[in-house]
Amino acid sequence: MPVEATETHISRLFFTPDRVHKLLKPIATGFLDHRSVAARLAAIEREYELNRRLAPDVYLGVTPLSEGGETVDAMLTMRRLPEGRRLVALVGTEEFDPALRAVARSIATFHAGLDPVTTPTQMAGTEGLHELWNSSFAEMEADRGTVIDADEFDRVRHYVDDYLGHAPHLFRLRQEQGWVRDGHGDLTAADIFVLDDGPRILDCLAFSDEMRICDVLADIAFLVMDVHRLAGMAAAQRLMGWYTEFTGEHHPGSLAHHYVAYRAHVRAKVEILRHRQGEPDAADRARAYHRLALDHLVRARLRVVVVGGGPGTGKTTLAHEIGQQAGWMVLTSDEIRKDLAGVEHLTHVDVEPGTGMYDEGTTDATYRRLVELGGVALEAGASVVLDASWSSADHRTLAAELAEAHGADLIELECRLPADEAKRRVLARRRDEPTASDARPEVVDYLRARRDPWPSAVGVDTSETVSDAADTTIATVWHHCTVHVRRG
Repeated sequence: MPVEATETHISRLFFTPDRVHKLLKPIATGFLDHRSVAARLAAIEREYELNRRLAPDVYLGVTPLSEGGETVDAMLTMRRLPEGRRLVALVGTEEFDPALRAVARSIATFHAGLDPVTTPTQMAGTEGLHELWNSSFAEMEADRGTVIDADEFDRVRHYVDDYLGHAPHLFRLRQEQGWVRDGHGDLTAADIFVLDDGPRILDCLAFSDEMRICDVLADIAFLVMDVHRLAGMAAAQRLMGWYTEFTGEHHPGSLAHHYVAYRAHVRAKVEILRHRQGEPDAADRARAYHRLALDHLVRARLRVVVVGGGPGTGKTTLAHEIGQQAGWMVLTSDEIRKDLAGVEHLTHVDVEPGTGMYDEGTTDATYRRLVELGGVALEAGASVVLDASWSSADHRTLAAELAEAHGADLIELECRLPADEAKRRVLARRRDEPTASDARPEVVDYLRARRDPWPSAVGVDTSETVSDAADTTIATVWHHCTVHVRRG
């Protein structure tokens, strides 16, 4: 029977046609010590037990190896799976998306069956995670400006410091909600096989409880990063969307992107080490991983997107387009105003402009409640789109203060449209579309006459379709990224 052999930095693998046998090397590294027989036996048993959680029919058993009646080693035996069914081998084929969806379901089901871990671990808190980031920065510093662009290196560090500086509450909340669990720890497309009867997910991070026990988002983030690298951002977003669907939970997108960035940064560090050892193309791979990390750190930043403009300018449509494309929460002043007044959203209230539920006091209460709810979302790690007229400079200041308090980027957008067209749209909307807006043509003139200048806003021409405006505006929103320095 032919036997193939290969090695990793910590193990030796022997392949027969239907089996894989694994031995651990008697070595010590910075993160494990397998020099003694007892240590190797314990480690291989642990690997067997942990991996059977996701692939019980692949991990077949551990066999002690004896010499002269004395145990000298231990061998893990696995079922050999077809190479062509690795997830990485399916990239670019028509099978990839169905396979990826099946993998997302398997991981979500796996996570759902795990007990929450209440004791803090390095990956689950801001201090420990910051230490891990800083360790990577220190190891990569010598290649700043050579392998890695200096500006990109500095931006990554700034974004990490800023995000984690504002996130302790979110990390505590995630642990309190039970999302820290003993997961896989090393999800990669190369170690996932998609068979006819479902995925088999292999090779978890058995040797480090500290790194394996993490937020479920940190766990799935490893595979999201790998899929982004292999198949692009759209495929990575589909994976995350399916995972969210199967968990039945709306996880904070900012935290997911931060964890993806961390996973990519670690891979960049590994490739830099390989580059130093003379491996061809490792520098190019390091740069690609580093840029992937930067991309996700930009996406991880919290945003407060203020979408304003008079009635009929398309601000609500634009706000919802941005929210849908970016996956951010949309809060609408028309609905909040009616909630405060105890009125159904689709019930029209026709009063003179500036009176009744549209008087100054009610309007001020509406904006304060809008900003308050925005703060709740930001505390939970969600970016927000705040849809209102934003006619008053004082109310815009509330939004700016909200962003500053949470280390979020403030993006101000003002929908602009000639008054006659705005009035025409208002009339058409009242006739054809049930909405929470009570605007009438006379309200268009009333608010325009009282609108404070808004020089800090980006003007959005909505004279064509609002969907067209959204396509160009969303790029502005993504790339409007500044570093907020936390005040001590």
